[in-house]
Amino acid sequence: MIFALFLRELQSKFNDKFGLSWAFFEPFLFIFVLSFLRGIISGDMVHSIPLFIFMMIGLVGLRTMTGCLQDVSVSIKRNKPLYAFRQVQPMAAVITSGFLELCIKSVVIVLLAIALYLMGESFEVNDPLLLLSLFALLWVMSVALGLIFAIAAAFVPEIDKIKAMLLRPLMFISCVFYSLQDIPEEYWYLLTWNPLVHFIELARYACFESYGSRGVSLSYVLELTVVLTFFSLALYHITWKRVLSR
Repeated sequence: MIFALFLRELQSKFNDKFGLSWAFFEPFLFIFVLSFLRGIISGDMVHSIPLFIFMMIGLVGLRTMTGCLQDVSVSIKRNKPLYAFRQVQPMAAVITSGFLELCIKSVVIVLLAIALYLMGESFEVNDPLLLLSLFALLWVMSVALGLIFAIAAAFVPEIDKIKAMLLRPLMFISCVFYSLQDIPEEYWYLLTWNPLVHFIELARYACFESYGSRGVSLSYVLELTVVLTFFSLALYHITWKRVLSR
């Protein structure tokens, strides 16, 4: 049943002429343009990381979180007509949307790695296990947040507008275009409450050991992911029948 929902979501998501290729070309062009603009200001290297790779890690982290959160948060409402079938439950729609986003982002990352190799920007990842763990934790946290927003929106439709307002500034407060090391240390607390800062900065450290990991913590993102996952599942457990009746 989940596989059938997966095929349905995949077909509806990429039903234009570009299909799945647009999922790669859009972020690649975005990274290229932003890297060019940042290169005018700061040169080709950012704290020992080539500029294009620096920007790629930040934007992939941001788009992984926002894309997964957005899709999961509307999945319950989008599949509401299917709940007439007893086999289909809201959690199936959540799992399908989350897994589809995971597959898409994984393919995009592989294609970006191939593009880097063709551009002569290949490098050896310093800690691949840490990088994979961060990607998995970011995905789990994004699904959990999306599930919370999906349940809240079923009772209060205005939540979708609040979600859009909260996501909009993430691009500017998540160390996507700049490093935490570019900010004076006494102001780090203004940014480090944001878990995406930790994910992005640790991912850069996982790729380049020389980048360092000052100011960020793996335990913070791990603990926050566990708490959000538990809260989202508990909230779903006590509300899913009422969500169906909304």
